[in-house]
Amino acid sequence: MEFERIDLRIADGVGRITLDNVENHNTVDLRFTQELASAARLLEADQTVKVVVLGANGPVFSFGGDLNDFMRNRENIQTHIREMAAHFHNAVLCLTRMSAPVIAAVNGMAAGGGFSLVCMSDMAIARRSAKFNFAYTRSGLTPDGGSTYFLTRLVGPQKAFDIMATNPTLSAEQAHALGIISRVVDDDDFEAEVEHVVAELIALPSQALPRLKGLLRTSLSASLEQQFEHEAKSISEVAATTETVAMLQSFLKK
Repeated sequence: MEFERIDLRIADGVGRITLDNVENHNTVDLRFTQELASAARLLEADQTVKVVVLGANGPVFSFGGDLNDFMRNRENIQTHIREMAAHFHNAVLCLTRMSAPVIAAVNGMAAGGGFSLVCMSDMAIARRSAKFNFAYTRSGLTPDGGSTYFLTRLVGPQKAFDIMATNPTLSAEQAHALGIISRVVDDDDFEAEVEHVVAELIALPSQALPRLKGLLRTSLSASLEQQFEHEAKSISEVAATTETVAMLQSFLKK
């Protein structure tokens, strides 16, 4: 697929999805969801990709759903939005189940579906000036993009209901305090911090990141006994790899 709404680049083990519809504030329309799903499938299939960075060009991360697009398709709005949701959800599924962790780099307002993408990421880093607002119910809509699943697990059901029902605009510091994002960085240091984190992750042993992501994802639905089994299986398998044995030997020599 030819990309118009996003920019996709893969180099040196890093896949970069950059929202790139600056004039329209990186809003979510049918074309965007199709491109995002296509990019996510490409990254999931590429075994060279160790880390994925999800960022945006311009001063806005994403204003969420393109309401003008909805109204242009009001004669078949239910079918239109159902198709959008199918592509959007396929993209989120690919990004969450792929072995590479997804780092959301939030450079400005993340609203609606843009906020959903932040919630589904494995790690989110935000400029201090970034803002967050779901805005779905304020427009008479209900959330999508997996946000009701991910936000509930990040902040708990009562706080998730409060945030989604009353639509407060959260500052980066507030989102950090709630556990929605992991780091808040001064605007001037934002890009350097994102690249520093990416470099740290890429430098880890090859099995560390995919195994960690897999364990954290299974923990969302597993019982404690099941998670014990996942952990035991993972640590025993990775300990037997040539790479880990060499690292353990080097560590003991030191």
